[in-house]
Amino acid sequence: MLVVVSVLITTGLLMVALRTETELRFITVFSMIATLLITQFVAHGLTAPLDEMNTVAKGISHGDYTRRVSGADRRDELGDLASTINRMADDLEAVDRHRKELVANVSHELRTPIAALRAVLENVVDGVSAADPETMRTALKQTERLGRLVETLLDLSRLDNGVLPLKARRFEVWPYLSGVLKEANLAATQRGLSSASGNHTRTDVHLHLDVSPPELTAHADAERLHQVVANLIDNAVKHSPPHGRVTVRARRGHGPESLDLEIQDEGPGIPEPERHRVFERFNRGSSPSPHGPGSDGGTGLGLAIASWAVDLHGGRIGVAESVRGCLIQVTLPGIPRARG
Repeated sequence: MLVVVSVLITTGLLMVALRTETELRFITVFSMIATLLITQFVAHGLTAPLDEMNTVAKGISHGDYTRRVSGADRRDELGDLASTINRMADDLEAVDRHRKELVANVSHELRTPIAALRAVLENVVDGVSAADPETMRTALKQTERLGRLVETLLDLSRLDNGVLPLKARRFEVWPYLSGVLKEANLAATQRGLSSASGNHTRTDVHLHLDVSPPELTAHADAERLHQVVANLIDNAVKHSPPHGRVTVRARRGHGPESLDLEIQDEGPGIPEPERHRVFERFNRGSSPSPHGPGSDGGTGLGLAIASWAVDLHGGRIGVAESVRGCLIQVTLPGIPRARG
């Protein structure tokens, strides 16, 4: 545009000179002045956004993620660059916010069992309480809670760093899920739950396992799938009403050795605006607190671990529509299809 406008102005002045017999040197001077003015105008339009981008980039380098570059709606290279910088600032602001939330939540989760353990030990040292088995069981329970939390954080760290390779194999679904439920102490004869996010003794929640067909098989990493099922059941039991029912369904998926899982409870459910956030770390949502005795609300890490374990398989996990309670659907792809 600069070259075209300059040529047009020079040509126009030259034609005026030929028609009015104006000396060529005056035309040359006027052409140079006009060209310089146009160049200055265009250069300012180019450098002003760059100066703003430079200022915003310096602010981002110093930890100020609130500033944004204007002109992102321009349909040129500068507009694309402004959009890229704004997206980068949004991502960095989100990462910084999550980092602060992580530090605050981890500190809170660690402080609770540490404070309880310290109170128990101080009572024993001061002679207020005797070091009897009941007191030691209370201290052991808080120590186990600390251990579970640290192990959960280590699992998240391994998942983030990609150091958890899948060891997929073929297995029968019914005996596998039955074993997972027994390990979680949630079989119908046991009626209890012990999981990575808390120690809940719900003896009033009935667990129902539904596998069809009974000889159903699947191909997945058994250890990672155990994390998915255990954490989803833990969450369902915590939010079940008294004498509620938790149903675990398993069906054959669309691909070879694929698996569709559903875990449904009869609790208050998850509001639709919060469904996309339930798998975030330390998210507990705004639903009513767990019903059963011994429910402490957990750490908010169970669903995050379940989501990452499903992602490692290349599957999908999400909250589905349900008439009553919460329905979590998990889809595992099974054996990858060979490419022709």
